[in-house]
Amino acid sequence: MSWARICRFLGLAALAVFLTSAFTPLPNLLSRWLTIPRRLEPAEAIVVLGTRLTPDWELSAASLRRTRYGIALYRRGLAPLLVFTGPARGEGPAEATVRAELARELGIPAEVILTEPGARTTREEAVRLGSRLRPMGVRKILLVTNSLHMARARGLFERDGFEVLAAPADDLSKTSGEPEDRLQLMRQILEELIAQLYYRVAGYL
Repeated sequence: MSWARICRFLGLAALAVFLTSAFTPLPNLLSRWLTIPRRLEPAEAIVVLGTRLTPDWELSAASLRRTRYGIALYRRGLAPLLVFTGPARGEGPAEATVRAELARELGIPAEVILTEPGARTTREEAVRLGSRLRPMGVRKILLVTNSLHMARARGLFERDGFEVLAAPADDLSKTSGEPEDRLQLMRQILEELIAQLYYRVAGYL
């Protein structure tokens, strides 16, 4: 096959993926296949995984959503310990620290908050929290992250010895059916599938 034909094939394939993603329910179907149902039960800790801070060292929309959801679960009495992760961005504060400060401002007692600012990947979060929480007798956790990230995160924490209850902070069933929203959702799906493949090839899952 000539190079010109290869380029034409790739161009047509990219166009097909774009049209399918934007104008069919495929992204919504894939997201439902990848997500894990919410399971809110009493646990020994609520673990809120990190995402990122903004360039101004403030919580991003995703980070704030996870933080507030973790706080809401604590207020429902589902666990006695609230754990925030998230590293620093440049010279600024760690995401975990900013989250903990917000939780205290919203009335959560400082003594029930634990932070892990050193982990930079989901695998590091699982390993570091495993070494910190297991000596405290924590075995069952409510894991807070976004829906598409949950399967990979749950697998890592289960591999590190935890019983994991999925507590996704978002609800993909409420995703708009607009083409722009479908394209954004497909991008997130592809990113997560690539990440899962990498973790499996590397032997982390």
